[in-house]
Amino acid sequence: HVQLVESGGGSVEAEGSLRLSCTASGYAVSSYCMAWFRQAPGKEREGVACINEYGSQAYAVSVKGRFTISRDNAENTLYLQMNSLNAEDTGMYYCAARDSRVCVNTFAGGQGYVYWGQGTQVTVS
Repeated sequence: HVQLVESGGGSVEAEGSLRLSCTASGYAVSSYCMAWFRQAPGKEREGVACINEYGSQAYAVSVKGRFTISRDNAENTLYLQMNSLNAEDTGMYYCAARDSRVCVNTFAGGQGYVYWGQGTQVTVS
């Protein structure tokens, strides 16, 4: 049984930073593609960043240079370091995982991500 549990969300002022964590059970974060998504009120869910089995990362244009996705294989945890936050980054952030090694559709709807966490709220004011 795969479980993804996010943490680290909260309220922060503009230009502040947060680090989100996603701890996995029943799933090896090192072996497959994982990603972070977010959804703001009234908006579609969007892919934020992904990392594949080989450690290659990709980012949405809106967060590139400010966010960093990483993982700790020993802790079986995925992270999202978010810097220079602004109000447009406000939303519910979700950790998601595929059952394949490569990341596709992350920034085109998220189809194929089969495991999802419950989300953690990020509010930037």
